[in-house]
Amino acid sequence: MRLQSLLALAAASALLLPLSATAATLPADYQMSCMTQAQKHGLTKDKAEGYCSCAGKVLEKNLTEAQIKDLNTLEDGVDAAVMKSAQEKVAAACAPKK
Repeated sequence: MRLQSLLALAAASALLLPLSATAATLPADYQMSCMTQAQKHGLTKDKAEGYCSCAGKVLEKNLTEAQIKDLNTLEDGVDAAVMKSAQEKVAAACAPKK
């Protein structure tokens, strides 16, 4: 799997944390969780911060409140189509600069 795909997955996976915010916003600890995952995949702290900030903006812009809640729920699973769409949009907009 390419680094870009792994980072998109990490960003989307960070949404699986319990939803503590309201009205189509990401969880409060999204940035920290995303940065931890991105650094595990080899990004420096600065690049991880930029990537996760970009990914968060893309997700907030492109997902509805219901979709964010779906990605955050562990009770009934995650809608694969929403997850794939989120991963593709993040990968397209936030690919790490070489």
